[in-house]
Amino acid sequence: MVAEFAGLNLSVPIVMGILNVTPDSFSDGGDLSNIDIIQRRAEEFCRAGAKILDIGGESTRPGASAPSIEDEINRVVPAIAAVHEIANQYGVKISIDTRRQPVMQAAVESGADIINDVSALETDAAALPFIAAQQLPVILCHMQGTPADMQHQPHYENVVQEIYDYFTARIAVCETAGLKRDKICIDPGIGFGKTLAHNIAILQNLSEFKKLDVPLLVGLSRKRMIADITGEQNPKARLGGSIAGAVFAAQQGANIIRVHDVKETCQSLAVFHALVG
Repeated sequence: MVAEFAGLNLSVPIVMGILNVTPDSFSDGGDLSNIDIIQRRAEEFCRAGAKILDIGGESTRPGASAPSIEDEINRVVPAIAAVHEIANQYGVKISIDTRRQPVMQAAVESGADIINDVSALETDAAALPFIAAQQLPVILCHMQGTPADMQHQPHYENVVQEIYDYFTARIAVCETAGLKRDKICIDPGIGFGKTLAHNIAILQNLSEFKKLDVPLLVGLSRKRMIADITGEQNPKARLGGSIAGAVFAAQQGANIIRVHDVKETCQSLAVFHALVG
C-alpha cells in the first residue's frame, strides 16, 4: 500500500485543487484574472481541505493550442509566488501543470513542489533529466495524442491494458534515468484521448493500476464524460457528476482526486470515509 507522496499522507484519498491561470481552459478560463482572486481561491481551497494546489498556465482542453513558453511562465510564476506563503501556512503542496522543462524550472524556483505533466515527460526531452537530478515528485499522465488532436477518434484494442503497459514502460524509463520510484504518481488521463466508453472502462478498473505500486491520481472534475452521461452542457453545472465520480474513484483506490470544487468534494469524501470506516 502506498503510504505517501511528496511528503503527503495517503492513508485516505486527498484532494488536489485546480487553479488554472489560463484564458481558455474548458470550464474556468479567465476566472483567475488577477493575483487577488488567485490568492482568495487558494485560501478557500486550503481551508476546505485541499492538500495540493495545481497551477497551470496552458489549457489542455481538446483542440487547445499551446502558448509560448514565455507566456506560460509569465502566467504561472506570479501565481505560484502569490500562493506560496498561503500553501505553507496550511501544509499544502504546490504542483505545476506543464509539459515543458523551462516552465518546470521556473515554477520550482518560485516554490512549486510537484511536477504534473499530461504528456508523462514525453513532450520535452529535458524534463526527465531535470526532474531526476532534483528528485522531484512527478505525476505522469496518459494521453493519446496531444491536446490539439487527442479527441480525433481515439482508439484502443484494450484501453486498460494499454494504459497499464504504457505506465510500466514510463516508470521504467524514469527509474533508468535515476528518478526513485517513490517520486512517481500516475494519472490514467480521463478524457485525454478517450471516448466515454474508454473513460468508464478505466474508472471501473482503477484497481488494475494499483498493481504498479505507485500513487494513483484521478481527474474527471467537470469533464465532457459527465455531459455525455447526463446531457449537462455547462461545465460549471456538473458538480453532482463530478462528486459522484470522485467518490467512485476513491472507492476504487484513487489516492489523489483532482477537482475544481474543493469544498464540496472534501465534504463528500469525509462522509464516504466515515461510512466505510
